[in-house]
Amino acid sequence: MNETSNMTVPLGDPTTDLTNSMLENSMLDLINKVTPGATTSILPEEAEHEFDALAAMLLVITLISCILAAYYIKVHRIYCLPESAAAMLVGVLLGGLTKLLDPLGIYDFSVLSFSPEVFFFVLLPPIIFEAGYSLNKKNFFKNFGTIVLYAMFGTMISTFIVGGVTFFLAKHTIITTIDSSNMMESMLFGALISAVDPVATLSIMGSPELQCDQLLYSLVFGESVLNDAIAIVLFRTFLKYYSPENPDMQESDIPSALWEFFYVSLLSILIGTALGLLTSFIYRHSRLKEYPKFESSLLFLFCYGCYATAEAAQMSGIMALFFNGMVLSHYNDINLSQAAHVASEHIFSTLATVSETIVFLYMGTGVFTGKFENFDPVLTVIALLLCLVGRFFNIFPLSWLANKGRPNDKQVPVKMQLVLWFAGLRGAIAYALAENMPGP
Repeated sequence: MNETSNMTVPLGDPTTDLTNSMLENSMLDLINKVTPGATTSILPEEAEHEFDALAAMLLVITLISCILAAYYIKVHRIYCLPESAAAMLVGVLLGGLTKLLDPLGIYDFSVLSFSPEVFFFVLLPPIIFEAGYSLNKKNFFKNFGTIVLYAMFGTMISTFIVGGVTFFLAKHTIITTIDSSNMMESMLFGALISAVDPVATLSIMGSPELQCDQLLYSLVFGESVLNDAIAIVLFRTFLKYYSPENPDMQESDIPSALWEFFYVSLLSILIGTALGLLTSFIYRHSRLKEYPKFESSLLFLFCYGCYATAEAAQMSGIMALFFNGMVLSHYNDINLSQAAHVASEHIFSTLATVSETIVFLYMGTGVFTGKFENFDPVLTVIALLLCLVGRFFNIFPLSWLANKGRPNDKQVPVKMQLVLWFAGLRGAIAYALAENMPGP
């Protein structure tokens, strides 16, 4: 949105009528370009409805294009262009098209704009639940210690390296877009940029044709899911201590912030596990098997209920939902009828695919429709370098530590560590958190 769309005009001012008239005429002109002759006797309210319908139609056609592009990539095994990257490219084209049609930002293209709340409460839950529900639990728990090292302690290492160095450079005026008097702002940036989202890497590594090493896939997959939850908890913890009026964080606040981080993580896991066991108990002691459509519907609602409960309790919905999915796949599968079992797997897989496509599509449109006020190329380059450095100190020292407790035939080799280093792509979680970033 530009300043024109947010401008308020006093009631009764003649400018109001003139502005509304211009907007209505512009909207009618755009509709007429797409559907000639359709606006000969159309009312302004109907014009707005027509415009929203055209925007929705454009979004659906774009999503269809993304899914077909993903199909083409799978069929022709184009590994150099992951499905997520293809969706982002389509989003860039869509954003460029809207910018071309509306260079002055007169029209309301909010349907094509990224909304953090829609992302966290609508698009993210199916992705996380499907990840936990379809997880290979044997490989995950076999490498659970190493995954926790990377996801929890590695994310904290990366956060403090990126945040600390950013604050140091801001203090020396090398970076000017970060508040040099408030360390919490730098730590918030460090937390959000440490959220890795290697969907593109996993989409390639998960291809059956490549026969990817199961240890590597388990480590990348497990770390990516838990890391997202850890990064969000860290971000929200730092956000509680962020105060523009009182920028100095007291030394006594650091232990309490770390304690809050660990207790939120633990309680989130407990909430997800408890609700998963409660759901399994309900299915076990009922006759829901006789009504497959109710089985699938309730499973879908319990999924969102777990996420909403954790978020309402100010815990981590991602962590709770991931462990909830694992518990349900282990304890509740035997309680489902064959029809509900097959339907649930396909429904959640489909929802996750559509949600991932929408997320990357919105990230692409953000190139043109994003609300960018300041762009600092120096911060961009430094942040990219710090991501590599933070990831380096996450993977290599912790891999050495993990190998001390692993059998000789289950060691994490150096080649695998290099892949893990470059598998830390930043994606939708970091983008959504950046939308909520406070400060100038």
